[in-house]
Amino acid sequence: MTTTAQVVSLRTPVKPFYFNTSAHLLRITAQKANTRAELLNALRACSDDSIFQHTFRTLQEHHFIREGFSNDFAHWALAACKLPGLAEQLASVDVREFTSLGELRERFLLIVEKHLQRDPADGPRMADETFYFCASDIVVMPTNFVAETMQDFAKGLREVSVHSIHHHFIEARLRLKLMSNDFSQWLHEDVGLTDTARALNRIDIYTATLEDVRRQMVRVVERAMT
Repeated sequence: MTTTAQVVSLRTPVKPFYFNTSAHLLRITAQKANTRAELLNALRACSDDSIFQHTFRTLQEHHFIREGFSNDFAHWALAACKLPGLAEQLASVDVREFTSLGELRERFLLIVEKHLQRDPADGPRMADETFYFCASDIVVMPTNFVAETMQDFAKGLREVSVHSIHHHFIEARLRLKLMSNDFSQWLHEDVGLTDTARALNRIDIYTATLEDVRRQMVRVVERAMT
């Protein structure tokens, strides 16, 4: 008798999953901030690429440590401005809620605007360090991993770099314009494993390093195959 797990393991996806990765070439832009008022103005004027760099992109960098905030705006508010309350509000912005950088920008603007409305005198105060707005030019590159079966997919998840995990699991939301990721979309659309896709998409990217996220992904996929 064939078990459900065997059926899942033997199921042939409609199309393979191609694991890609991405490299980011960092550049400093014209915007910078020495005060909270300048931060507000720079947030209004900066490019979408800067918003991406200081949130989605630096989320990957912050995953190598278990402490601190997940975006650069929150880090600056705490370290350079000594404003833990503002820092916590900025850090509370969850990029998983956004498929538009414009909407993400508006959320940060709202937080800083409300802070300055409550304490107008804080606007011109100088920070200990300048916040330089940066942006990245993204280059997407293929890897050697292609999944034509669920076993291939699990192997790819175990062996690709964390940059590939970040590319498909976090950055994909902006590309897909969906509250999802490349892995879950493939599992749902091309393999027919909707519950597994949902379980993978629920993995919390804020309470774990990217290596921990990888391990959770592998457990979710292997659970569907056993």
